[in-house]
Amino acid sequence: MSRPTPLRDVHESLGATLTDFAGWLMPLRYGSESAEHNAVRTAAGLFDLSHMGEIYVTGPQAGEALDYALVGHLSALAPGRARYTMIVNPEGGVLDDLIVYRLADEEFMVVANASNYVKVAAELTARAEAFDAVVDDRSEQWALIAIQGPRAQEILATLTDADLPGLKYYAGLPGVVDGRQALIARTGYTGEDGFELFVANDDAAPLWHALSKAGEPYGLRAAGLSSRDTLRLEAGMPLYGNELSAGLTPFDAGLGRVVKFDKPGDFVGRAALEAVKDTPPARRLVGLVAQGRRVPRHGYPVTKDGAVVGEVTSGAPSQTLGKPIAMAYVDTGVNEGLAVDIRGSQEAMDLVELPFYRRTK
Repeated sequence: MSRPTPLRDVHESLGATLTDFAGWLMPLRYGSESAEHNAVRTAAGLFDLSHMGEIYVTGPQAGEALDYALVGHLSALAPGRARYTMIVNPEGGVLDDLIVYRLADEEFMVVANASNYVKVAAELTARAEAFDAVVDDRSEQWALIAIQGPRAQEILATLTDADLPGLKYYAGLPGVVDGRQALIARTGYTGEDGFELFVANDDAAPLWHALSKAGEPYGLRAAGLSSRDTLRLEAGMPLYGNELSAGLTPFDAGLGRVVKFDKPGDFVGRAALEAVKDTPPARRLVGLVAQGRRVPRHGYPVTKDGAVVGEVTSGAPSQTLGKPIAMAYVDTGVNEGLAVDIRGSQEAMDLVELPFYRRTK
């Protein structure tokens, strides 16, 4: 049975279509997917992300433990800052992509994907054994609400006196929002500016209602998983299980920049990743824009002159571009004459560099 988030009653009251996602009962949409998508691009959207995992790593050697466990240089993070990183297996395959927040000198919070956080917590626990550090999965204690879009800061500012203008991208600070304690992070998964608010479970519903009311004059809409997926696709952001997996390294995904070989000491997967870092992958992750109206979907073959040269990892109609788009792994060196086999029909595609959409700052 799917687990509800602390906001289940809110979603039901809004008439959301609920679906199972990674074992959680989540809102797929509240009405029009396109309206939710466009609200985030033009005003703001409100998302329930309470299915994500929050794993704390604390102690005198917490930073060193994370340096060993993950591919990033986390001990170099300043308190209050965050970093996108990955955890890989000894063969260099991606077990999950993560955001790590340094909350204090000896306190880090690792945010993992819903489908992976139990596995990530177990891996971190095992990898931290040789360090003076404690791993504690606190996912059950937290709800997570995201407000995303060009008007997100204006809306949130009506409910908090935290220094939002001074909060940098990939940074977080403790603050009070509508009278409730929260970790306010300037992060997101939509390609827009916005914030993610970590709050106690009991504070989730009151905070959602406060944000909804505050956002009404600005065009804020509740937004579900469907629009979150099309937004991140336009922004070229990978989804674990689609663009990332244990069979792919960060270099395969074009994300080798997150691997920090210059940090001190060894880390899990280092030897395997060093062996491939200078070798172009057999396939590279690219963007595809359909010349017609049919939508390429996950798993569809990418072809050239009838031969399979790749596979679609994510695809959807793009509200912003007005055309179907997809991310796909395509044979390195193949750039033109591409099509996607959509149920036996070869639909012509233009290859483009990612992302499809980049906001104006």
